[in-house]
Amino acid sequence: MIKAVLYTLISVLSWAFIPVASKEILKDMNNYAMLLFSNAISTVVLFLYLTLSKKVKILKTYSPKDYLILSFLGFLGSFLFYIVLYKAFSLSLAQEVFIINYTWPILIVLLSAPILKERLTPAKLISISISFFGVIIILTKGNPAHIRFTSVKGDLLALLASLCFALFSVLGKKVHYDQVASVFIYFLSATLFSLITIRYVHIDSITANSLLWLLINGAFINGISYIFWFKALKSTKAAVVSNIVYLTPAISLIFISVILKERIETYSILGLFFILTGIAIQLKSKLT
Repeated sequence: MIKAVLYTLISVLSWAFIPVASKEILKDMNNYAMLLFSNAISTVVLFLYLTLSKKVKILKTYSPKDYLILSFLGFLGSFLFYIVLYKAFSLSLAQEVFIINYTWPILIVLLSAPILKERLTPAKLISISISFFGVIIILTKGNPAHIRFTSVKGDLLALLASLCFALFSVLGKKVHYDQVASVFIYFLSATLFSLITIRYVHIDSITANSLLWLLINGAFINGISYIFWFKALKSTKAAVVSNIVYLTPAISLIFISVILKERIETYSILGLFFILTGIAIQLKSKLT
């Protein structure tokens, strides 16, 4: 349990930089270019990690069927998820997209019931409802009775990305492969899928700033964090790590304010309060 919490917190700290990295990189290129470069960097870094871990030989033990399964997961969680999410960031406020996208831990709990056969308890349902209400507050700018969107398309894309990553996480927990080897294949396949969209790649310029954030994004925010995420998922119930993940928006709001200089709206803080209240209820049910 302690290891699962530690693994999740490493992922949380990495993912909290997603809106900052996305906004900084998207200043110089579109979402297709960002995805291609980030996936390529992730693939190289993970191969080095695989080599240093002396696990390259594991790749030879996988059958074509194994590679097909892992490639599908790579398409879902390392290609489709990010291409949709990056587009959402280019259309709406970073804080809005990021916190709306964080409905995926809620979806993980819901999908874990039919796919992983994990019991959906009353405490889980209550915590999910409260946390989701927090998302609604953010979505409606603090007025659930009057829906106002910065970008309808951007917000809907954020929700679609959420579904992609939730399904990717649940299916990734269901299959049994070495975490390092499987994450490497996820990003290798995602890089190949990205090459299909190379005709849509547009780069205005590559500055030192965007290059730095590309390296951070590819190496840590995407690559290494996935290893710890699946280690966490396989160490305990999906509902437990899903609740801890909701700390990410709280940390991210600080990064957004300090680095991007975006004003943190009152409704974002209020929505986050409800999200964290839902987490507290879930965690309390685990301790009683």
